[in-house]
Order: sequence, then structure tokens, then C-alpha cells
Amino acid sequence: MELKLERIYTKPADMNGYRLLVDRLWPRGISKVNAALDDWDKDIAPSTELREWFNHIPERFPEFKARYLAELALNPATPKLINVIANQLKTQNVILLYGAKDTEHNQAIVIYYYLLKQPAIKAALN
Repeated sequence: MELKLERIYTKPADMNGYRLLVDRLWPRGISKVNAALDDWDKDIAPSTELREWFNHIPERFPEFKARYLAELALNPATPKLINVIANQLKTQNVILLYGAKDTEHNQAIVIYYYLLKQPAIKAALN
């Protein structure tokens, strides 16, 4: 099984796995039916203050990443997310979905690499 990362606007969408939106805000122009989500974890997304400060300015990404990793470490939703993903990976791929236009500087990338370092995720992927 694989942990994947995909922009929700990508066509054709990868429907092969557990589809999880990791944005705090619903992506514009995407209907809930067409999104075909299994879950939407708003609580794992960066805080509103951090998201607004970052404002998708690439030069701020290193600082955003550091601040967001600190938020993830303290977020009570983080262990739940790790458990859900580890359990899903036992039987199917997991696709982390995000809406940002910038595919290199966004919170989903931070979450993706953070998850890959977690022992439960590593075990599920092997």
C-alpha cells in the first residue's frame, strides 16, 4: 500500500484508496459528491493564524513548515490521524488531498513527510 499526495482539482482523480482532505477550508468549486471523500480532517490543518500568515508565499515556507510541525506535535488530532492512516494502509492506499495551487509549498506536503516519519505509518507501509 502507498501514502499518496494529490491536489483535489487533479483530473483524473485517483480513486484507488482512502481519500482524506487535509485542508481547513473546503476547496472552491468542488462539490462534496464529486470530491468522493472518505473523510475531511479540518482539525489537522494549520491554525487559521498560521495559514493566514503564510498566505502561500513561497519565501515563508521554511518558517511555515517549522511552525506547522510545532502545531502538529501539540495537536490532539495528530495521534488520531496517524492511527486512522496506519489502519487504512493495512488494506488500501491513502490519498491526502489538498486544494492549494502551489504543489511544492503547502501544508499537505508538510503533513505527508511528517506522516512518513511516524513509526506506525512506517510499519504499515512495510
